Amino acid sequence: MFRVIGRAFKIALLLAWMFWAWVYSKTGVRRLVWWAFRRRERYEPLHNERIVRLTFEAMGPTFIKLGQVVASSPGLFPKRYSDEFQRCLDRVKPFPLETLKATVAEELGRPISEVFSSFDDEPLGSASVAQVHAATLVDGAEVVVKVQRPGIRPVVDADLWWMRRGAWVTEKLFKGARLANMSGVIEDFNRTIHEELDFCKEASNLREFNGLMEKYGIDDVKAPRPCEGLVTRRVLVMERFRGLKADDAEGIAAAGIDAETYLRHGLRAWLMTMMLDGFFHGDAHAGNLMMLPDGPAVGLLDFGIIGRFTNEQRHQVMRYVLAFTARDYAALAEVMTEIGAVKSGCDREELVADLEKVYAPLVEKNLADIKYEELLPDITKVAYRYGITLPSEFLLILKQLLFFDRYAKLNAPNLNVFSDFYLVDFLFTPLAMRSGLDFNVLAPLLKKIQARFAEQAGNTQSA
Repeated sequence: MFRVIGRAFKIALLLAWMFWAWVYSKTGVRRLVWWAFRRRERYEPLHNERIVRLTFEAMGPTFIKLGQVVASSPGLFPKRYSDEFQRCLDRVKPFPLETLKATVAEELGRPISEVFSSFDDEPLGSASVAQVHAATLVDGAEVVVKVQRPGIRPVVDADLWWMRRGAWVTEKLFKGARLANMSGVIEDFNRTIHEELDFCKEASNLREFNGLMEKYGIDDVKAPRPCEGLVTRRVLVMERFRGLKADDAEGIAAAGIDAETYLRHGLRAWLMTMMLDGFFHGDAHAGNLMMLPDGPAVGLLDFGIIGRFTNEQRHQVMRYVLAFTARDYAALAEVMTEIGAVKSGCDREELVADLEKVYAPLVEKNLADIKYEELLPDITKVAYRYGITLPSEFLLILKQLLFFDRYAKLNAPNLNVFSDFYLVDFLFTPLAMRSGLDFNVLAPLLKKIQARFAEQAGNTQSA
C-alpha cells in the first residue's frame, strides 16, 4: 500500500510538471528565457505532444506501454502524437550499463566474459519493460541480450492498482469509456504485462511460433531462436535479426525489399496462427515487426504478449474477421449480437445497414484512399447508437490488424488488409481441415468469400 501511495504522489507531481511545462511554453516565458541565455542555439518550441510523451516516460513502464499504443495507431490518435510517441517503441531512456551487466551476470550465474566474447555498451533499443544489447557468444554467434528493467514489477502493480480504479470512475462518468470496455482493457493489460515480465515464457512463445511456421511450411516469416541455457525470468539471449522496422518506408524502399509481398506474407502467417491454432502475437507494433533483407523474410520480435483463444473464441473471432472479407454485414451483426457486443432490443435491419455504411469503405477501398479522420466519427456514432462493446480479445485482434494496416498504408497503399483473399486462402486447404475447425459454422462465409474472389478473378481475366 505504501508503494501505491508513493506512486500516486509521483504521478501527481509529474502531472503538475506537465501543466507547468505547458504554461511555461504557451505564455512565451520559455522563449524569453532562451532569448536571454541561449541566443546562440536555435529555439525549438515545446509542443504539447512532446510534453505528454516526456511525462509518460517519466511515469515509467506502464505508461510507456500505453504510449506504444499511441505510436502505432495513427488512425485513432492525431498524427503529431503518433509521430512523437514513436520514441516509446525503442528509444526510452536506458538504465545504467553497470546495473544491466550486473543483472546479466547474476541471472546467468557466471561472469559476462565467460558467456560473451563481445558485449556492446550502447543499447540497440530501450523500451518500457527491457533493454536490448548486441553481443557475440564465445562460439562466434551474433545474439541480442534482452534485460529486464530493475524494480519494474512493484511499479507496474502500483500503477495497475490506480488504473483499475481510474477505469471504474471513468466508466461511471462517461458512456464512451463503458463502450470501450475500459475495465476489460485494463484487466487484459494486467494479464499481458505480467506475462511479459517472465522471459522464460517469452522464450517458450518464440519456440512455439517457429514450430508453427515449420508446421505450415512457411520459411519467410520467423522469430528469433532463444539460446538454450541462456534464458531466465529477467534475461533472454536470442538470435540477432538485422533488418528494418516495418514503418521505415524509405529504408525498405532503399533496400529493394518488396514491402507489399512481405507484409502480406507476415499478416497471412499471423492470421494462420490465430485461426488454425488460437495463438497469435499480441503486440505487433512497429518496433516488433522487421523486414529482413538478407532473408529475405519478415521477422517478428518480442513475444512477451501472446493471445490465446479457446476453440469457441477462435470460431467467434474468425466469423468476425471473415465477415469483413466476405462483406457480409448481416453475419457481422449476428456474431456481434452473439458475443453481447450490442445492446439488446436493437433493430437488426438498421444495425446491418449502419454497419455496412461505416465499414464498407474500410473493406472496399485501397488504403491510399481511406481517410480515417472522416470514417472515425461515423464509426463512433454507430457505437454509441447500438452500445457496441467488444470483448477484450476482439479488441486485441483489432489492434493488431490496425498495426498491419498502418504498415501497409506506408509501404503498400494498394493493399487492403481487410479484404485480400490471399490472407485467408489457407482456409481452403487440407491444413485447415486438420485444425479442428467446424466448417459447418464457417462454410456460409467461406462460400461467399470464394464466390466473390472468383468473380473478381473472372473480371480481371476478361479485362
